Amino acid sequence: MEWEDEAYVLAARAHGETGAIVDLLTETHGRFAAHIAGGASRRMKPMLQPGSRVIARYRARISEQLGAATLEPMGQGVGGLFDDPLALAGLAAAAAVVAQALPEREPHPGAFHAFEALISALEHPSVWPAVYVRFEAGLLDDLGFGLDLSKCAATGSLDDLVWVSPRTGRAVSRAAGEPYRDRLLALPPFLLLAQGGLASGDVGAGLNLTGHFLESFVFGPLNRPPPPARVWLLDRLREAGRL
Repeated sequence: MEWEDEAYVLAARAHGETGAIVDLLTETHGRFAAHIAGGASRRMKPMLQPGSRVIARYRARISEQLGAATLEPMGQGVGGLFDDPLALAGLAAAAAVVAQALPEREPHPGAFHAFEALISALEHPSVWPAVYVRFEAGLLDDLGFGLDLSKCAATGSLDDLVWVSPRTGRAVSRAAGEPYRDRLLALPPFLLLAQGGLASGDVGAGLNLTGHFLESFVFGPLNRPPPPARVWLLDRLREAGRL
């Protein structure tokens, strides 16, 4: 089994004295683990940081075994984020969510491009938290659990959609949902409009919304808690007054 693909590094861990096992999010092959010879070297370590973009060349004798890969860096990497701890927390959370949510060796190009868009946005402090919410919503959609925000689930109305059903993931209008508001999830306007502005509390509402469905439909069925890196991100955003 051999392939070459563009990829992002999600995580890396030491393997033996000199090697590393790297978790990759590839554009066309999905999430793949691979052994990197010399991955513990000083030369390789910058390339194995979460979010690093690489060309991966993978080879395995049989498809079922853990194969080996060589990596070639693409672009400038994520070194520019090292002076922004909050953006680094966002990157770590996104990488952990992808690594825990996506099955191995199953193509998910939508997840790759959502991750790509988020990394591009991390250099813009005023907007990336909202892009992170969109990233998680896109990941849910790519996994088959997309939110239906097109119209009110109860009335079919296209207007004044302010809640989401926690059971179905469908939007609910203000009028239809008012009697049940305590049981519904808030729908921030920026998820409805590509150019929607951000109000106080919108990012927190968005993360609560996507977090609910990730736990209900992705992590829960796998008997996994939310990744600690995502919990850490929420704590950091709260401390920074961004929720």
